[in-house]
Amino acid sequence: MKIIVSGGGTGGHIYPALTIVRTIQAQHPEAEFLYVGTSKGLEADIISKEHLPFDTVDLQGFERHLTLDNVRRAGRAMAGVMKAMRIVKKFHPDAAVGTGGYVCGPILLAASLLHVPTLIQEQNVVPGITNKILSKFVTKVAVGTPEAVSHFPAEKVVYTGNPIRREVLSATREEGMKAFGFDPAKRTVLVSGGSRGARAINRAMVPVLAEAAKHPEVQYLLVTGKGEYDDIMARLRAAGVDLQQAPHIRVEPYLYNMPQAQAMADLAVFRAGATGLAELTARGIPSVLIPYPYAAENHQEHNAKALEEAGAARMILNRELTPERLSSVLTELLSEPEKLQQMAAASRQMGRPQAARTIADMVIGLAESHQ
Repeated sequence: MKIIVSGGGTGGHIYPALTIVRTIQAQHPEAEFLYVGTSKGLEADIISKEHLPFDTVDLQGFERHLTLDNVRRAGRAMAGVMKAMRIVKKFHPDAAVGTGGYVCGPILLAASLLHVPTLIQEQNVVPGITNKILSKFVTKVAVGTPEAVSHFPAEKVVYTGNPIRREVLSATREEGMKAFGFDPAKRTVLVSGGSRGARAINRAMVPVLAEAAKHPEVQYLLVTGKGEYDDIMARLRAAGVDLQQAPHIRVEPYLYNMPQAQAMADLAVFRAGATGLAELTARGIPSVLIPYPYAAENHQEHNAKALEEAGAARMILNRELTPERLSSVLTELLSEPEKLQQMAAASRQMGRPQAARTIADMVIGLAESHQ
């Protein structure tokens, strides 16, 4: 059994792809995989650590109006499709899976045109344009939310939930507290703007952490993103925060052990990417969500709104985010344990911890039919 997997750009596309790979491997250890991404995306770093064969198709997304640069990108896109065709022909897969990112377009299109069974995994409430187009060609569409079902052909779409890493469910609170040197008896807030970080969230957190440094009752773990780390550390020092004297506060540029961080979290401050939300709800973690305002089709706001309406989260729009607003919401939630428990229960009800197995079974079925 040979399967091409493609997902690129952010951890929100890469980790679901890896989760599907590992779930298939658990059932079919003999299966061969080829991961296709871009040479400049986060996948180039992550996949090398996962010991999977890796190939690249480099291209960029289009701007929303006609420009000379768009003409150049169109040329690169055509070249990308041609390279994708060569990759698919050489690997000769039994199935192809795409989990998002521009690179999925040429790979899934090439596989479909070469009569390879294909599946796209749409994570968001409102699908992006790439997956809407691909849905005309692919064999199956697995969606992460019930709201997304209506956007795809009824005969192809299946509501599965979004795949999450096995470690997200297996990590324990005790492991997390030990890994980060925190006190298990204290409430803990996890703050992350995604794999690349979020400047607006990071900067809003500086005054919050400056105040929290004086009150060790609540622990904070802020994950800034590698590109933001030095700036935030400088701002914390300017605000008078000495992290050596505040063991209840940790600031990290990136986490390779995010499941352990989630396992110890009583509350999370996150962007509203679909993968992060799938992991939070699988563990039943209440959240304060600050959607990335420039996401395609504004899908993060739609994602966040779905959780807020279910009672699992509070949403603060990026344009409304201030240190004062964020501090007020955190103080309110942390001071009302019953409200946090209700939000946790609502979050857990939205979780789909078996999504990876469901999608893996779909891919295996497609591959076996092709064989």
